[in-house]
Amino acid sequence: MGVPITFMDKFNPEQFEIIDGLNPHSMIHGVTKETKGLYLTTVNGNRKFARIIIKNKRPFI
Repeated sequence: MGVPITFMDKFNPEQFEIIDGLNPHSMIHGVTKETKGLYLTTVNGNRKFARIIIKNKRPFI
């Protein structure tokens, strides 16, 4: 799930795992030849806010 970076104020590591972040590049791996431009977060060609990709560790509890 993609969430705003303000989610970090409420982040619970027992419940969620951070997969990566979306910006013009991978926030975890940085700018590499493989990720440059791949993670662009745009709507109608306009750059939007960065997002953090999270995964629920216990989706069925």
